[in-house]
Amino acid sequence: MKNNLPLEKLNIFSFRGVQMRTFHITWMTFFVCFFGWFGLAPLMPTIKETLHLTKPQIGNIIIASVSGTIIARLLIGRLCDTWGPRKTYTALLIVGAIPVMCVGLAESYSSFLLFRLAISIVGASFVITQFHTSMMFSPAIKGTANAVAGGWGNLGGGITNMLMPVVFTAIVGFGYVKADAWRYAMILPGVMMLLMAFVYFKFTKDTPTGNYDEIDRDVQLKSKTDFTVLKDWRVWALALAYAVCFGMEITFDNVAALHFVQEYNLTQSSAGFWAGAFGFMNIFARALGGIFADRVGRSYGMRGKGLLLASVLLLEGVGLLLFANAGNLPLAILSMITFALFLKMANGATYAITPFVNTKNVGFVSGVVGAGGNVGGMLFGFLFKSESITYMQAFGYIGMIVIAVSAIIFVTRFSEAKKALELTVA
Repeated sequence: MKNNLPLEKLNIFSFRGVQMRTFHITWMTFFVCFFGWFGLAPLMPTIKETLHLTKPQIGNIIIASVSGTIIARLLIGRLCDTWGPRKTYTALLIVGAIPVMCVGLAESYSSFLLFRLAISIVGASFVITQFHTSMMFSPAIKGTANAVAGGWGNLGGGITNMLMPVVFTAIVGFGYVKADAWRYAMILPGVMMLLMAFVYFKFTKDTPTGNYDEIDRDVQLKSKTDFTVLKDWRVWALALAYAVCFGMEITFDNVAALHFVQEYNLTQSSAGFWAGAFGFMNIFARALGGIFADRVGRSYGMRGKGLLLASVLLLEGVGLLLFANAGNLPLAILSMITFALFLKMANGATYAITPFVNTKNVGFVSGVVGAGGNVGGMLFGFLFKSESITYMQAFGYIGMIVIAVSAIIFVTRFSEAKKALELTVA
């Protein structure tokens, strides 16, 4: 039946049908996951004082916040292929809510670090969102749908930076000291995650035709091996691109508020607001990347999509270099908005290609590419950990790395053959 087929148009104002209902629920769930995953980031100035953290310790916390996600995304991708996105997302939300709500029990650097590592598995939610959106839309619109869902979900990173300091301030207003207020603030994201676990399980379906156990999809996939996709260079090329766009995004989400406090002497609330402005770009920028990629793809094929991705990565790198050399707050904000625009467009362009690499193993490929983003975030974290490198210098080094990766993507040739992407190095 027609209403059980993947949609060929994205009507963002519609909630009709299992496809659009799932689309809206999955991006909203990813949005909520950011509150759990990065709710601590804008509160780090207070946490730093409370737990007497050093710069290397903060660097380790940044690394831990994305490290667990690397393995989790690979496992989650496989579960999406076999267990189904509905059950997988529900389980992740329930399990992830536990350390989110309990991180306030941390009384030392070591215990806080372990909680931060446990919370990092929540970042695997992105893979489920992209996988589930891919199931609901046809190839012609899949890039746009993925980019909009991913972008609106990533918007949670910006709103988190803006809202969590407000929650913190409200708790202080009720008479709690700052050393306790950040602990109680993290209960809210955990409760939100549990609520979305119920919504996801109750109101979504794995595919337009039904859940996996209703259509015997799990039986069909058991005989297939997914690990052969690791021999495909296309997967690693996309993982590399995602490492320097989404990897930089989660790094900036982690350090932005602390950077603005330390470099420009802003209050925690003001720093959270400007850090949130970076994330707020997701309301349209990631979607633009997917929309442009789909349109370029119709006219110039996959080679055009590859060139688009290379171009926005180049502009991201240039914007980062400008940010690293900003001498005042207004210039820093302007350059931040610039590199944020192209960074998030690169996110969308990457996932306009990813679902086509191996259509029988979309979840696993999405997991590998998504994990690449977290590997990038983890490696960038070492720059912010170093005592000999300032935050400004770290941003500059990352800008040069992004430009180098854009050159690699530029010389990578995309072509279409036998209804699948074929990618060879030019």
